[in-house]
Amino acid sequence: MTTAGFIFKNALRNKRRALLSILSVAVSLFLLVTLLVGVREMTVPPEDVGAAARIVVRNKISIATLLPPRQRPIIEAIPGIEAVTPFTWFGGSYKEEGAMAFGQFAIDPSKFPHLMGEAKLGPGELETFIKDRTTCIIGRASAEKYKLKVGDRLPLQGTMWPVDLDLRIAGIYSGSVDDRNVFFHHKYLDELLGSSVGVGTWWVKAKTLEDVPLVVERINKAFANSAAEVRAETERAFQLSFVSMWGNIKLLVQSICSAVVFTLALVTASTMSMAIRERFREMAVLKALGYRRRELFAFILAESFGLAAVGALIGVGGAYAIFTYGDVAAMTNNVFIMFEVTPRIIGISALVAAGLGIVSAIAPSIAVARMSVVKGLKTLD
Repeated sequence: MTTAGFIFKNALRNKRRALLSILSVAVSLFLLVTLLVGVREMTVPPEDVGAAARIVVRNKISIATLLPPRQRPIIEAIPGIEAVTPFTWFGGSYKEEGAMAFGQFAIDPSKFPHLMGEAKLGPGELETFIKDRTTCIIGRASAEKYKLKVGDRLPLQGTMWPVDLDLRIAGIYSGSVDDRNVFFHHKYLDELLGSSVGVGTWWVKAKTLEDVPLVVERINKAFANSAAEVRAETERAFQLSFVSMWGNIKLLVQSICSAVVFTLALVTASTMSMAIRERFREMAVLKALGYRRRELFAFILAESFGLAAVGALIGVGGAYAIFTYGDVAAMTNNVFIMFEVTPRIIGISALVAAGLGIVSAIAPSIAVARMSVVKGLKTLD
């Protein structure tokens, strides 16, 4: 029998225990990958190709404080700007759902292709949207989820605003990084409210990436010391400011990951110790035949490392396959757009698996090293 065959036979001597050990590693590493990918998606929001040139202008006091409509011509006159649109959050409920089903934003429809150039609409859908202020466009993900099509009514009950919207779907867009939102006319919202009470934010598209820092600086200066001071920032900075409102979510998830790894280390170490304890007599025989401590340690390490590697292959590989080729939006009820299992996350998981293989081999190796041949031969199987 070869050395590899000897190790393989020992690892699978108790098939049930070996299977449970592999599954415990696989499930734990699958959970670890899920947590790491989740925290990455929350703290590093995905961007499309046009995000780098988009700028969000909000009230300096609070995002909940509206901005006056008179600011728009001032912003449009600033050099380096391609397009400006109001961007107001409606936050209504659909079909009496308890939570908001998708994002709803009041905009200037004529500026939509400038700000969201990557979003594609069907022939004539944009023109219909621009002409009829009671229409809207909806992302393909939400349209498929609620089985909506062009021409359907989309009633939204106001929760933040004291009005309800009765919209008709003029088009379904796709191709953006987030195909879940609904966009409708800001003028329609103003009409329902009786006047233009203000806008939530201004979204600005810079002509070039080089213009972005200058545009941000010029917008902030234009309204400095005014009754409605603003804070202009890139779309990525704006997204991350929302993440910061959740508190230190990264620390929380890292704490959970640490607990998972620590618990898994205890389980695997206990399993390996039990497996080697049952083979003390065999280890004593190997010692009597002239095998040295480092060779016995290599046998134990190879067995432990092999079980951890198989578990890692199943857990990490399964997570990669599910999150890469599966419908993440459907699995998470559109909470997440995508789950990207990056090479860094795979590397971290592989290191954890390797560490588990080493740690779980330490205790049984020390026990075998301290064991005398006579004492080992007296051990009952």
